[in-house]
Amino acid sequence: MRNPLIVANWKMNGSLEAIDQWVKEFTTFNPLLTEMVVCPPFVYLNDFRTRLLTNALDISVGAQNCSTEEMGAFTGEVSAGMLSDTGCQWVILGHSERRMLYGETNEIVARKAVQAVNAGLKPIVCVGETLEQREAGKTTEVVLSQLNSILDAIGAQELSKGALAYEPVWAIGTGKTATPDQAQAVHEALRVGVESRDSLAASALRILYGGSVKPSNAAKLFACADIDGGLIGGASLKASDFYAIAQASVVPDVIS
Repeated sequence: MRNPLIVANWKMNGSLEAIDQWVKEFTTFNPLLTEMVVCPPFVYLNDFRTRLLTNALDISVGAQNCSTEEMGAFTGEVSAGMLSDTGCQWVILGHSERRMLYGETNEIVARKAVQAVNAGLKPIVCVGETLEQREAGKTTEVVLSQLNSILDAIGAQELSKGALAYEPVWAIGTGKTATPDQAQAVHEALRVGVESRDSLAASALRILYGGSVKPSNAAKLFACADIDGGLIGGASLKASDFYAIAQASVVPDVIS
């Protein structure tokens, strides 16, 4: 039985005041068995972690990206080692916005995964297809290509220590969500892809769904056999919504 994992991707949102309000609200909720990770912007990582510790909240801190390089003359970049040094435990890699807006290829994402693993971080590797690729019947081909580049770089065992996140590009920030059947079909294909390399790693790997997950649709998605949690964008900015989504992963029928 894989313990659910719910990850908040705040993207380029947040402020010290917003963090304070988010943490204060979260302290009013009952503890959950679900593992939770929040990934704020780089500049707020330490402050957010400090407030979690101060309030004894069982939430880990992750980053939204890391460099392909270990150190050196790379102005504006943040290395995986630096993230680890500040107490960061997780890092999101290959998000579609990084791929589309900043030209990150499968090779670049794989190099970042190597850096993350070498620094002791747990990677959350994102894969997903565009609407055009889905309509052309290339969804499985696209996501397996993205997956295989990671498996070639770090292996199935290292990936299973982190997570894989399926985010259909056409459902990110659009309000559109893959149906549970659509999402499950891709998650199953991804697990089979990992299984072809390492069956034990495939069984342990948590595959998350991301793409306009909300309290109203979370339970039906999380009830699917190969969906082990979510990578949550906009809904994670509101503590009560993030908590409701995490709660749905523990008790799938808690939200109708």
